[in-house]
Amino acid sequence: MRAVRLGPVSWQLRLRTVSVLLAGLGVLSATSCVALALGTYTMPDGGPVTPWDVLAVLTGGGDVGLAYVVWDLRLPRILTGALVGAALALSGAITQGIARNPLSSPDILGVTAGANVAAVAVIALSGSKGQISGAAAEIGVPGAAMIGGLIAALVVFMLAWRRGIEGYRLVLVGLGAASVLSSVTFWMLSVGEVDVATRAVTWLTGSLNGSGWIQVTPVALALAILVPVVLAGTHLLGALHFGDDTARSLGVRLNAARLTLLVLAVLLAGVATASAGAIIFVALAVPQVALRLTGSAQPPLLTSAVLGAAFTVAADLVARTLLPAGELPVGVITAVLGAPYLIYLLMRRNRAGKVGA
Repeated sequence: MRAVRLGPVSWQLRLRTVSVLLAGLGVLSATSCVALALGTYTMPDGGPVTPWDVLAVLTGGGDVGLAYVVWDLRLPRILTGALVGAALALSGAITQGIARNPLSSPDILGVTAGANVAAVAVIALSGSKGQISGAAAEIGVPGAAMIGGLIAALVVFMLAWRRGIEGYRLVLVGLGAASVLSSVTFWMLSVGEVDVATRAVTWLTGSLNGSGWIQVTPVALALAILVPVVLAGTHLLGALHFGDDTARSLGVRLNAARLTLLVLAVLLAGVATASAGAIIFVALAVPQVALRLTGSAQPPLLTSAVLGAAFTVAADLVARTLLPAGELPVGVITAVLGAPYLIYLLMRRNRAGKVGA
């Protein structure tokens, strides 16, 4: 471990964390290269696309048809997946740090469910008697998702507050709120028109299909603004990790710190959900994987973001190429991989409780 100082700011640099971070960047780069080359498109001579063909396109040359596939179809989809995965994993690392509980995530705490209710409401309204134009709906769905997620998070936070936040109480209140909000979502789907329900279900599953540069821009701007703010608040998460009494003795204003971090986490999850729909379990599983790989006391923020980007891009690559006749939503793949990990965490916490009893 080495101390790094930049002007008045200093932090500890752990070599193991840096190694995992660099390895994650390597996996992300390799997966992105494979995703750019792999697909149904073939070269004019009938041969498969090679990494050299993709490199030629990225440097301004190569086949015209492949250039369209790379620049307009595959590259924006990969970038959207990487940015969304990074935002979700970073949001999960923050919420787990606030609650000091590995089961905390935007999925569990009702943030995603709140975003779903608001987004489905806008989708239903846009498809009902033409009340909202197509352009307005495209703007309204992301905005509604962010507002819905923020409101749900604040309600869960207030309901769980009892002279402070205890991890399991926050998780239980979040699970209850998510169940109620999910019921509202399914009710809207059941009473809505069939075509509206189809569009809404696709959004609820989480999919990168059809992602273009219009999806890349907002999430990239959000991350460019929010990530530096989150990294600047790393010391708050570090203080909260030691408990309320210790954090208070260090001069941390607990309510303000938790509320600020919660808003940042919700904004990250909201912009990710608005860009690609409800891609579940990334925010839950990836921070815990990053924690175990780095051996840190709490989920590392930057490493979680990089691993989240790599995981989402890899999951989308599997979703896009697994079936020869079509493709799966990326949310299906992340759910298949994330659900067993949630079961593992629950069993591990249950065994720990029995040992300590």
